[in-house]
Amino acid sequence: MSLVLAFDDEAAMARDLAQALGWRCALVERHRFPDGETRLRLPPRLPPRLALLRGLQQPNEKLAELMLAAAGARELGAAQLTLVSPYLAYMRQDIAFTPGEVVSQRHLGRLLAAWFDVVVTVDPHLHRVATLDEVVPGRRGVALTAAPLLGAWIARQMPGALLLGPDEEAEQWVRVAAQAHGLDHAVCHKQRHGDRDVDVALPGVPVAGRAVVLFDDVASTGRTLVTAARGLLASGAASVDVAVTHGLFVDDAVAQIHAAGVRHVWSTNCVPHASNVVSVVPLLAQALRELAAA
Repeated sequence: MSLVLAFDDEAAMARDLAQALGWRCALVERHRFPDGETRLRLPPRLPPRLALLRGLQQPNEKLAELMLAAAGARELGAAQLTLVSPYLAYMRQDIAFTPGEVVSQRHLGRLLAAWFDVVVTVDPHLHRVATLDEVVPGRRGVALTAAPLLGAWIARQMPGALLLGPDEEAEQWVRVAAQAHGLDHAVCHKQRHGDRDVDVALPGVPVAGRAVVLFDDVASTGRTLVTAARGLLASGAASVDVAVTHGLFVDDAVAQIHAAGVRHVWSTNCVPHASNVVSVVPLLAQALRELAAA
């Protein structure tokens, strides 16, 4: 691989990634027709191995273009194609929770396996599936974690902070971030009643007088963080901040989080947002170097 190919809305990260690798960078040109279809134009000659950068926030808008770009790249010379997707959507639905539900993780994974040889992502929402290899059957899946990078940021900003996962599913990231930098950690218990209706029970650890950082892989509506922050402050926490890998923050999520008493909201640039403070480009670059050397 010697080329990073990306869509125009991710040009900044693509250029940073290409610079870190010493590779070339090229952009996919798009034209939107009045009926909603898109015409794509790729460089007319592509190397046999290349990395296509595409985050999958707003996935329903992007998957058709991703399919067309992958197929076009094959026709233009890419024999081995790696998808670099800092945020990989549709991972939460890994089983059918009620009869008739479509297991989106399974089916999206099969599609990606048909289009790409390797899929690289950061902190995918995997819980009942052990590895990303299982999600993309017959292909290579590389799941990186930004937890140590976020943990380092927190340790610099808030030495001695308590890292708190808002639910049990966050334990894997909270533990890694805390242990990498000598911080205490614990997890809450969450009961979800709907997309914007959750109950959060605090863990049995003292929080009074402590600086607490709520730490999770993804924040969407922010309701879990809001509920946890209110409970922490009511229990005497000196301060509450938030750190997440993927800051989706739909609608007024950030405003609601701050209104609950949270001071700072920090995220990585896996999803572009005003809260980005940590870059995952070095993480992605190292993974691509290792893949190229294999």
